[in-house]
Formats: sequence, C-alpha cells, structure tokens
Amino acid sequence: QVQLVESGGGLVQAGGSLRLSCAGSGSFFSINAMGWYRQAPGKTRDLVATISGLSTNVADSVKGRFTISGDIVKKMVYLQMNDLKPEDTAVYYCNLRGRRYSTPVMDYWGKGTPVTVSS
Repeated sequence: QVQLVESGGGLVQAGGSLRLSCAGSGSFFSINAMGWYRQAPGKTRDLVATISGLSTNVADSVKGRFTISGDIVKKMVYLQMNDLKPEDTAVYYCNLRGRRYSTPVMDYWGKGTPVTVSS
C-alpha cells in the first residue's frame, strides 16, 4: 500500500510563507524522484518542483521563491514557499515516481493540500 500524506497548507497573505511536508509510505524497488505539483481551479496540474538524489528542478514561475528539499530514500519531501502571491493559490499535490516490485515505473499521488494566498 502506497500513501503520500501532505501537510502544511493553509491561508496566508501575499508576501507570506508556508512550508509543505509530504511523508510517504510503502515499499519501492527504486524511486526516481519526488516532488510537488499544483492545480488551480479550472487549470491543469503543473509541476512546481522535483528532487532526485542531489538534483532539483524548479518551475520558472516559482524560482527564487520556492525551495524543495527532502530525502527520497526516506520518502520525505518539503516545499518552502516564500513571498507567496495570489497566483500561487492552488491545491498542492505530493508526487512520487518510482517502481514497486514487479511493477513498471509509475506516478503516485497524495490527496493534496490547499494553499490560498489573499491579496
């Protein structure tokens, strides 16, 4: 059974900060990456940031404001969000891309944590 549980979302004023956490459980043969995606109402789910080993990838729209960290071996990933803007309002989803025993590489998702930034 694979579970990804997010926490840390909430309501914050523009310019404020939030820190999201994701804790994963379940056994994996290998983990390619973990990361965060977000989906605003009526929009597609977009990549925010991913971490793979020692490398990170951050979307241009949040570069310089958001920082991803974590340990994919421990299935833990964090997203520090600073200088939040109203356009950052969305549901943030934790993602794990990996391979369980006897399965191909797949994406696993948490249920999401809402972030609302007021102007």
